[in-house]
Amino acid sequence: MAVGEASTGFQVVPGVRLASVSCGIKGQDQLDLVLFEFQPGSTTAGVFTRSHFAAAPVLLSREHLSRRNSRYFLINSGNANAATGEAGKSDALACCQALSQQTGSLPEEVLPFSTGVIGEKLQVEHITNALPDLTNTLREDNWLLAARGIMTTDTRPKISSRQVEIEGKTVTLTGIAKGAGMIQPNMATMLAYAATDAIVSQENLQAMLVDSVNQSFNRITVDSDTSTNDSCMLTATGVSGVDCNAGAARQAFVVALNELVRELAHAIVRDGEGATKFVAVRVKGGRTDAECLEVAYAIANSPLIKTALFASDANWGRIVMAIGKANVELDASKIDVFLDDVCLMRAGGRDDDYTEEAGTTVMKNEEITITVNLNLGDAVETVWTSDLSHEYVTINAEYRT
Repeated sequence: MAVGEASTGFQVVPGVRLASVSCGIKGQDQLDLVLFEFQPGSTTAGVFTRSHFAAAPVLLSREHLSRRNSRYFLINSGNANAATGEAGKSDALACCQALSQQTGSLPEEVLPFSTGVIGEKLQVEHITNALPDLTNTLREDNWLLAARGIMTTDTRPKISSRQVEIEGKTVTLTGIAKGAGMIQPNMATMLAYAATDAIVSQENLQAMLVDSVNQSFNRITVDSDTSTNDSCMLTATGVSGVDCNAGAARQAFVVALNELVRELAHAIVRDGEGATKFVAVRVKGGRTDAECLEVAYAIANSPLIKTALFASDANWGRIVMAIGKANVELDASKIDVFLDDVCLMRAGGRDDDYTEEAGTTVMKNEEITITVNLNLGDAVETVWTSDLSHEYVTINAEYRT
């Protein structure tokens, strides 16, 4: 179950090769191990979860990224290697060391990533035994295969590409992501990997990624829960020869990057566990961005609103309830509320022209925008979310069975 159509088209990124195989963590013949290989000299930026229980591979990837340029990403699905203590970190390192021996690289040039069940020991031998097959099947056109290999409860792969003409040359960006539940990132998303053939320094790449994440992955929620394994990575191989560190080239590159990561973030919400609706919650007229976000998340994370969305029930009193519980100082007599173009509330009271039929018509749509005007200032923020269905409960009740 997912909202809207999803494209599986993509552009290869020169300087990047990928592979995906089954190593047995998720069961026989299910893709669960992915490898990225980057051309020497590539630069990599990363944003990671702020969870106090950050998984072992997150801790190790942070360390490795601070020491060396990355040559490889090694990603397993089906086991998060989180809440596993020092043993989990040793297991992640063992995988990096095995891959470094296989490829002739340094262990610090390998970044490990994991996603899946929390609290279980990583099956290191499953991974290391599959490395020969993994390295032997590296190809530049395996992006979609890799997108499938990092999936857990996702119903479909998430992939996006952008190409932009800069200085008479084509610069390519392609990214993949996974995530459907445990989604309200506090940095990035569940797992996301993007690459480009532009020339960008590590310092500039990091700044660009942080800005993009704050406009996209840090503006989505399915269930208000933040993963222990959230990681978002961006690598620049430089193969195109186009320097995007400054000026008009940087501006054009940033526009393409922002579009790419926003599309991936939206794809996660559209494939939210059990989702039948894709909902934008736009709050404007705040005094600060933080104020707008507080109200937007109060709406987007309300179980009562999310279940009403699933039922296509135009019970707009639930929206009022959520705004009222937001931890900000508001003037209720100034607030306007809309469902798409239908005004529900004007100046703190039911709009004179509102009808239940008009509200219900909007609520039956697969894609809905809830707009709240606080009429206090000029700040505007948007959060994207999904509804809450019976299927969400089923998926998470049966997650380990």
